[in-house]
Amino acid sequence: MFDFKALLESLPIMGLGMLGIFIVIGIIMGIIWILGKVFTEKKDNKNQ
Repeated sequence: MFDFKALLESLPIMGLGMLGIFIVIGIIMGIIWILGKVFTEKKDNKNQ
């Protein structure tokens, strides 16, 4: 089993903070992209 907690504890605080920021941005961008696809598909279906 991968010991994720040990890896986090070995990382510097600043590095961990940057990693967290990148993960959050990635998740937000992914959600926006998925919502954008869903809404554009719904609009296209209504117009037809």
